[in-house]
Amino acid sequence: MSILTSPIIAEGILPFLLVFVLVFAILQKSHILGEGKPQIDALVSFAIAAMAIIVPAARNFIVTLMPWLAVGLSVILVFLLLYGLVANGDWNAKWLKIVFGVLSGLFVIGVVIYAGGFWDNLRDFFSGGFGGEVWSNIILFVIIIAAVLVVTLSAKKS
Repeated sequence: MSILTSPIIAEGILPFLLVFVLVFAILQKSHILGEGKPQIDALVSFAIAAMAIIVPAARNFIVTLMPWLAVGLSVILVFLLLYGLVANGDWNAKWLKIVFGVLSGLFVIGVVIYAGGFWDNLRDFFSGGFGGEVWSNIILFVIIIAAVLVVTLSAKKS
């Protein structure tokens, strides 16, 4: 067992430091507790970080969520590298911002559902709770409506 995989580091010190630094940075930037009072910001940040680590559900959520953040950022980095090869310096494209916003939002929602432990409940709801056949019919109906709308709206533009 390496020092970084020990429970004290992985589930204690690193999540504490992450929450402490994030809360401290937010308090410093927003001046909620007053300007020029880093000691008060540090004390409040310490208290919030300590509470986040003491409560097992919050700590487990943070420990589960952060590796997925690294995965998401790695995927974005690869996309940006590939886009940079073909973009010829056009980084201000409006579509790029929209695509990144939508994909980032979907990724965050998916990771929060997974890390929060809601995935099993959601899967059970869609597969067995309400009836898998009913949901597949609803999804098929929505896809058909969306296709008809796309065809209709594109026909009106041309």
